[in-house]
Amino acid sequence: MTVVHPSASFSATIRVHLDNHPGAFARLAAAIGAAGGLLDAIDLVRVERAKKVRDVTVQATDAAHMHQIVEAVRALEGVEVEHVSDQTFLLHLGGKLRVEPKTPLTTRDQLSMVYTPGVARVSIEIAEHPEKVWNLTVKQNAVAVVSDGTAVLGLGNIGPEAAMPVMEGKAVLFKEFGGIDAWPICLATQDTDEIVAAVEAIAPGFGGINLEDISAPRCFEVEERLRESLDIPVFHDDQHGTAVVVLAALLNALKVVDKPIERIAVVISGVGAAGMATTKMLLAAGVRDIVGCDRHGALYSGRPGGLSASKAEYASVTNTRGARGSCDAALAGADVFIGLSGPGAISRAGVESMASDPIVFAMANPTPEIAPEEIEDLAAVMATGRSDYPNQINNVLAFPGIFRGALDVRARTITRNMELGAAEAIAASIDAEHLAADYIVPSVFNREVAPAVAAAVAKAAERDGVARRQTRPAGIRVLS
Repeated sequence: MTVVHPSASFSATIRVHLDNHPGAFARLAAAIGAAGGLLDAIDLVRVERAKKVRDVTVQATDAAHMHQIVEAVRALEGVEVEHVSDQTFLLHLGGKLRVEPKTPLTTRDQLSMVYTPGVARVSIEIAEHPEKVWNLTVKQNAVAVVSDGTAVLGLGNIGPEAAMPVMEGKAVLFKEFGGIDAWPICLATQDTDEIVAAVEAIAPGFGGINLEDISAPRCFEVEERLRESLDIPVFHDDQHGTAVVVLAALLNALKVVDKPIERIAVVISGVGAAGMATTKMLLAAGVRDIVGCDRHGALYSGRPGGLSASKAEYASVTNTRGARGSCDAALAGADVFIGLSGPGAISRAGVESMASDPIVFAMANPTPEIAPEEIEDLAAVMATGRSDYPNQINNVLAFPGIFRGALDVRARTITRNMELGAAEAIAASIDAEHLAADYIVPSVFNREVAPAVAAAVAKAAERDGVARRQTRPAGIRVLS
């Protein structure tokens, strides 16, 4: 049975008026507990003659569960609910971003340099020496987070406006973990040609492009065309960020079970954008035996019913052992399962059929392909996409450092070696002494990860000849 834990992402503050007598709050707490809620914070607002007014913050598993908790509180005798404040919505009020100048503007002299007439001299300098745009504008530290709103989280095609909160959140992560100024760019088109043209048109103002939540297979063409036409990094995080962190986790998991990467058999559930990119990354890292599965089972050339062009290409470079049938069937004898699909993709029986010391990455979010509790006695190493289990595989471990390193050397593109370097740096952030089955992935709040990834990415860019400048020693600021 899948167990879903209360989460801060579904938290609300309930302002209640309680009868002012002993045991009143205990009854309230008991009702919340009986409804499956988790008490998070309790604050006294004020004391009235016969009442106490309290703010009670509660965590739930989802929005429907929160409604059940609130109704359980309303049903209590002697309790009046004044209002309910959803903590997540409060955090998003007015958006999560703002622009602040780096230069104070308090005198006429400052104004004349920041804007006209002084700024004209800077514009002329860039016009005569275009490469100086990197030194004299925000381009050196700017990334566009671009989406058309067609594949947002697990919500699907919800449109550009509804995608904005997600892109804002991505920009917050860029700033917090990479020190990068990122802007959400949500496009009112789902036409591939128009998306490419729009990104090409805004590219001069940015040092990198992060494509986000664009549905497959269009995302492949969008990224490929932009990488060919632009001279700045273009990175579809849903593909490559996921692939980087999966490889990092796998490298450490294989150390725990003492298996060489060249000899393992891997089954991947889900061959969309993330699944295809992860497969290519694992092949580049040395994995030789990979079987990809969709809802119809294992992919192989000539499968009845046919395959899409992207799946046919996938099948041509995988499944060398000719696996047929369901994902569970493909798991027989496999060393690793990587889930990038949805709940119920595999069963306990499928995991039981795997090789000794199986590695299971069930990353569907919020409900994994199989509940960790269901196979805790089987899996040697277990990872998910959730923060309330050990070993959370989270893209935030990758993209801030990847773009930081690319911007630091003003890279023209992001190469496979840069991605491999990022994965190895993430894996290496856990030393051998502390590596364990429940600790193969560093915390997303480990502040040493992004700088290590950035350094590895920058060095790989230099080796691959895509860097415009060499990395500089820390603490030295280059003005020209």
